[in-house]
Amino acid sequence: MEKEQEIKIKNDLNSLKIAGSFLLVFFTLSLGYAALRYHIMGPVPWKDFPFYVMNKAVALCSFMVLSSCFSLDPMRKMGINIPESCMRARREFGAMGGFLMFIHALISFLIFNKATYSKFFEQNGTLTLFAGISMFGGILLFALLFVYSLSFSVFLKNESAFISLLKGRIFLLSLMMFSLLHLFFMGFKGWLRVDAWHGGLPPISLIGFILLLLSVLLHIIPKKIFAVKAMKQSWVASSN
Repeated sequence: MEKEQEIKIKNDLNSLKIAGSFLLVFFTLSLGYAALRYHIMGPVPWKDFPFYVMNKAVALCSFMVLSSCFSLDPMRKMGINIPESCMRARREFGAMGGFLMFIHALISFLIFNKATYSKFFEQNGTLTLFAGISMFGGILLFALLFVYSLSFSVFLKNESAFISLLKGRIFLLSLMMFSLLHLFFMGFKGWLRVDAWHGGLPPISLIGFILLLLSVLLHIIPKKIFAVKAMKQSWVASSN
């Protein structure tokens, strides 16, 4: 029993180390891209780096983490060799992505005003239609992430049906769809104005949208391919 406990602790520490290493790489890339796009190539003054631009980096990093985390399982089913250590680190990686999402939501709430995000407001100070849809999608996303985090709770380890629901394909796809909803209505107008991209660099919301869309497609396409293959095999077998 003690040996098994030691192995479990060793695996948990190794998973935390792997997840932390990926997080460091992703956050470094996100922060560098945000600083390049908004400060060096864009008009945002450096005084806004600690909150406004840092929030952009946190948001991008969180979507990189979550899309990577949700893509591992379908990639493995497609035959891509994913190390077992990386598969075990999904829990820690997903928890870090959720924590980053919480930080992003908190900072956004603190700086969300007409002066900072004028495109989200009407002249009378109310939210535009698209801004309202985006905010609603973001709130639902945050709520689903909180519920998803319960699947790792030791207090619910005996609730197998509930845990299976939270880790099921439909729940994860719902979570990603609300992420896409939030990002699309928040930034699609800016995506279409390529000439207005700072330094020709695509908006962070667009990058996050593409990453999550690829993750969704990884969950959908392989299943369709396998279904078609199964139908062909069944047809061949019946014809013989």
